[in-house]
Amino acid sequence: MEEVEQLALGFADWGVIVLYFLIIFGVAAWATIQERSGEENSADYFLAGRNVGWFVIGASLFASNIGSEHLIGLAGTGASSGVAVGQFEILASIILLLLGWVFVPFYVKSGVFTMPEFLERRYSAGARRYLATISIIAYVLTKISVTIFAGGVVFTAIGVPFWTGALIVVTVTGAYTILGGLRAVLYTDLVQVFVLIGGAVAVTVIGIGKLGGWAELQAAAGTGFFDMWKPMSHPDFPWTGIVFGAPILGVWYWCTDQFIVQRTLSAKNIDHARRGTIFAGWLKLLPVFIFVIPGIVAYALSQQGALQLADPDQALPVLVGALLPVGLRGIVVAGLLAALMSSLSSVFNSCSTLVTWDVYRELNPDATERQLVWVGRLSTVVLTVLGLAWIPFMDSISGQLYTYLQSVQGYISPPIAAVFLLGIFSKRVNATGAMASLLGGFVIGVLRLGFELYNGPAKDGLAAGSMLETFAEVNFLHFAFFLFLICVLLLIGVSLITKTPQPAKVAGLTYATADEQVVTDDAAAEWDRAEPAAANGEPATDPAWQRLDLQFTVGLLAVVAVIWIYFS
Repeated sequence: MEEVEQLALGFADWGVIVLYFLIIFGVAAWATIQERSGEENSADYFLAGRNVGWFVIGASLFASNIGSEHLIGLAGTGASSGVAVGQFEILASIILLLLGWVFVPFYVKSGVFTMPEFLERRYSAGARRYLATISIIAYVLTKISVTIFAGGVVFTAIGVPFWTGALIVVTVTGAYTILGGLRAVLYTDLVQVFVLIGGAVAVTVIGIGKLGGWAELQAAAGTGFFDMWKPMSHPDFPWTGIVFGAPILGVWYWCTDQFIVQRTLSAKNIDHARRGTIFAGWLKLLPVFIFVIPGIVAYALSQQGALQLADPDQALPVLVGALLPVGLRGIVVAGLLAALMSSLSSVFNSCSTLVTWDVYRELNPDATERQLVWVGRLSTVVLTVLGLAWIPFMDSISGQLYTYLQSVQGYISPPIAAVFLLGIFSKRVNATGAMASLLGGFVIGVLRLGFELYNGPAKDGLAAGSMLETFAEVNFLHFAFFLFLICVLLLIGVSLITKTPQPAKVAGLTYATADEQVVTDDAAAEWDRAEPAAANGEPATDPAWQRLDLQFTVGLLAVVAVIWIYFS
């Protein structure tokens, strides 16, 4: 990741940044007091007492997803190729609806704390161990380290040394995550959403105004920058990959990744969880306009000679430095800090939940509630240290190799998406089929990564035109789709030639058995989510809520269609 260009900040800017930190500290302190107000237990620490409303859930889903490197990257890609990168944001709106309407009822009903735990309920302990291991390793090597690194870069941009900035980010974010658990993460996310959106809107409005309006922006950038639908041969965003491959990656990220789904598990009931995902779906329409468009604005201004843009990745900081007055720059920097801190706190909390619930608790089933909470806190401390320790290696290895390390998640996600999707839609698929799909997909994904590395950036390691070169270089979105099909065939084929799952493995966890009660051996659960009522006594589903949610869902789909038509 390249360093952000130095931003000159005035006294008012620093005042805004200090105020931001004070507000975050205040909210985190309040959430920590709330978390510790009663007897400390794992449900309170890891799932905020399972009593969170839809607005907070939706805001946290959005904030957790948008990291500062994400924000800067969207603007950079917008400056280099236009709105096509926004396809992933628009698709996320639809996939979030899938999370809320299709997956959430089974997740909430099963009463699980983690996604690996759900796989054990539906399949086997082996499936649980696989997903827990893959997730924890991926979080440490990519999400935690890259977010800490991004924090150091943001502080470098305002004149603070890199390692000082990285330590500030880790100390502040780690402190409130360790002490307050998921509740502190959720409510600080709620504040950070407003800061993040406010800063981005300021950049967008002032930038478009500087150009003279929307029509002038389109004229200066060219029509090609406003076309989301690229030809099948496009190296980055082929329409076939967007339609068939991107949804597979979306299902894995938005519907099965602990980092995201943990927010819905904290909901008061199914209705609040579902409405939170719908709200997040509406929020995910914003990045195209407030993150990608500023990049196009920077490109258009550079074409007019109004600013110098040597590198597209510098689009956002260059735009902020050139257009925003003192005071507003501080809001944008606070927005960048909000983006990275919300992502970092979320991954800290989610990863510590996996370590505690899927590793420690499995090895120590008789652990007390207090022990579980303290293991969660200690694991967060260890994760922060590991993340910091990995940063020097990120500097020493090539940027290309680190890109490949991140892309491996895209190669292992299709089998995970397959076992979750088919697991709730079919009661015939079994544990043997799931492991065959997970391990088979993993092997194919690692082979793809290996051949891609061997072929190298110059693409001259493998014989031109050979099957191996095609395998290594096919667009990753196309690859994701084909790998998903292979994993589906493995899952179905192996399941059909092996034993039918025991009734306990499908009861209440598939659409065919949705009316049955989930079978669980977790006698220590604070309350049974398999019951038709939520913890606070409210009905698990309310017909009036469902009707309103359906209206918001249809409205969101209609807006997505309008955006697709407009940017085509």
